[in-house]
Amino acid sequence: MRVLFPVLFMLVPVLAFAQVKRTNPPTLSKPTGYTHIVEVTGPNRTIYISGQIAFDKDGNVVGAGDMKAQAEQVFRNLETALTAAGAKFSDVVKMNSYITDMSKVQAVRDVRAKYFSETAPASTFVEVKGLVRPELLLEIEVVAVVPAR
Repeated sequence: MRVLFPVLFMLVPVLAFAQVKRTNPPTLSKPTGYTHIVEVTGPNRTIYISGQIAFDKDGNVVGAGDMKAQAEQVFRNLETALTAAGAKFSDVVKMNSYITDMSKVQAVRDVRAKYFSETAPASTFVEVKGLVRPELLLEIEVVAVVPAR
């Protein structure tokens, strides 16, 4: 009994994980590649990933003028950042996307679908006049939640 209580006391923090609940109320439109409501409860660590653009690791633009190529690089960059923070795409609860030409949004959605499945985040997609450099077509930032360390 003396051993059982200390062991249980040590396991309680391990058993108390962050809970993520994703909901799409039937009274709202059916989402395509995102979730209307994402709720996080429990002990957790929130990770904010700055807007990622189509730069390779050396700072060179990838896919100038090609939305699909830029989207692929942006999602590779997001994956690298999430991994460095100890997270993965299924931990992403919010995604903000900024695109310079909304008529090219399907190319981004096609790439996004490779990274998200049933765990789609809450999401906002906005057309902007421009990004930090004129050859950039897309920027995406995410927020992820993982169990506290």
